[in-house]
Amino acid sequence: MRDLAFIGFLLALWGTGFRRPFLFVLAYVYIDIISPQRLTYYMLNSVPISLIAVVLVVLGWAIADDKKDSRFAPRQALFLLLLAYCYATTKAADFPLEALDKWEWVWKNLAFAAFLPLTLRTRLRIESLLLFVVLSAASIIIVGGIKTLASGGGYGELNLMVANNSGLYEGSIISAVAISLIPIILWLARDGTLFVPDWRVKLFAYALTFSCLLIPVGTSARTGLLCIALLAVLMLRTVKRRMLYLGALAFAGLVAVPFLPSAFSERMGTIKTYKADESASTRLAVWQWTWDYAKTHPFGGGFEAYRQNQIRYDTVSVQGSGAGTTVKRDLTVDKSRAYHSSYFEMLGEQGYPGLGLWLLINLIGLVRMEVVRRRYIRDEGEESDGRAWAGRLAEALQHAQLIYLLGGAFVGIAFQSYLYFVLGAQIGLDTYLARLRKEAAFAPMQRRRPARGAQVAAA
Repeated sequence: MRDLAFIGFLLALWGTGFRRPFLFVLAYVYIDIISPQRLTYYMLNSVPISLIAVVLVVLGWAIADDKKDSRFAPRQALFLLLLAYCYATTKAADFPLEALDKWEWVWKNLAFAAFLPLTLRTRLRIESLLLFVVLSAASIIIVGGIKTLASGGGYGELNLMVANNSGLYEGSIISAVAISLIPIILWLARDGTLFVPDWRVKLFAYALTFSCLLIPVGTSARTGLLCIALLAVLMLRTVKRRMLYLGALAFAGLVAVPFLPSAFSERMGTIKTYKADESASTRLAVWQWTWDYAKTHPFGGGFEAYRQNQIRYDTVSVQGSGAGTTVKRDLTVDKSRAYHSSYFEMLGEQGYPGLGLWLLINLIGLVRMEVVRRRYIRDEGEESDGRAWAGRLAEALQHAQLIYLLGGAFVGIAFQSYLYFVLGAQIGLDTYLARLRKEAAFAPMQRRRPARGAQVAAA
């Protein structure tokens, strides 16, 4: 029955896409985030639904979609440049066969990131994209939230519908993405137009936000706790009554602490004693290896280059107290450990040029959203164009990206599709508003000031 439900939903979504081609884009987003082929027993496993979705997206846009308002932004060219560079490093990879496995999904994400803004011509489309991203991820987050409330979860123990520990089904990744989604969820609850922001929409949005906050608890991911801390700081830019917000935040923290699972509290406690934690020590050792590797391989070693690392590190723990304190050191030898950081992932695999391109793409996004935010955030009232929603959306997208980039410091998620959906929405919003400004600047003079005869009559 579950297979039939997924197939029925996909066919219905694709069917409507033949009347509204943009729905093919939303179907691709749904497939990419949920991976329904992983949730079914056999029917979708044998069908290349991702390939079908891509073909429908491209053909639908090329044949039936209106392209008169489409714009090609400089960042889209940077996506293509990064794609070409990744192709070159894949061809010269230290592990050619293993690199091809990652290349198969990375190139799709980068190519779709360059294509996506061409379809985001209106506010409705931008909002639809964000709504599908939120609701698709929500199907995973809500399950995780319910299981956390029921069992408390634990590091590596929270099952998010599938046993496959990849994509958004991996604990640290979903923790970073869940917290990153909160600014977008709150924007949809306030300024969304697809669902009128009444009490029902707001109630669902707040419940989903609570579920997002539960994900780091259920997964015991330290990355999620850091993302929550950054979210709390960024919200200071949004709230009007900051002192009340800080007081409520402190009160909520005091109330929540007694209810936190012991597994979560113990895991978070290792942040202070990271030298005694094997996971944290492994990260530091791999980062040091990657830094040294980049010195001799400035153009990177291609995808999966981490497989050649060999690391040695000491875990240091302090036992006892006072005069009876003893320091215990244990030597650990390991190899082929993943980067556990998007920045070192880019440095090790794509070298300094690839890391520079990736950072440039993200930096431009943050700067452009700040420009849009400042231009439109107070654009309300009868004498304005009423585009404060755009300023608030730019702020939400900027905050979502910042939280994701912080999470990326401790998880290798440089090429995860969620980031490129956010970047695509940023480019779409930016080019859409630029088009509106251009149209307003070239509007007929009579629409901006009364005719001379009317002025004489009024006098």
